[in-house]
Amino acid sequence: MSYDRNTVSAPPPGLRLLPWETDTGKPCFLSTNGTPGALARIADEIEADQLRDGADVLKGAQAVLDDRKAGEHALRLALRAATQVLGDVLRIADSRGARLPEPDDDHNADDSDDDQDDGPDGPRDSAEAFG
Repeated sequence: MSYDRNTVSAPPPGLRLLPWETDTGKPCFLSTNGTPGALARIADEIEADQLRDGADVLKGAQAVLDDRKAGEHALRLALRAATQVLGDVLRIADSRGARLPEPDDDHNADDSDDDQDDGPDGPRDSAEAFG
């Protein structure tokens, strides 16, 4: 499975991009109607596995790159594995990003005045500003 974020349109509101595709390579989406069920939990587990695999592949690719004696075959295998898990991670990022709540436009308009609140020590961080 490979993921090309340029060919996958953003899911319509209320749909989740799943971490797998159809047999023909098309993206799969899930509608939960606001209540995640068994399929959403399976998707969460698969995403967690993919992220763990990505961390393992990253370590392996770093080891191959650090090995000055690694041949072309080892480099190609490491690069192939890295591109696969990078595609998985991009799919997860797109899926999770699409599920973030829309920003509140009224709140964002109020933030433009925050630049004037800088004190003698520089800008305040958001924890100080809101709590």
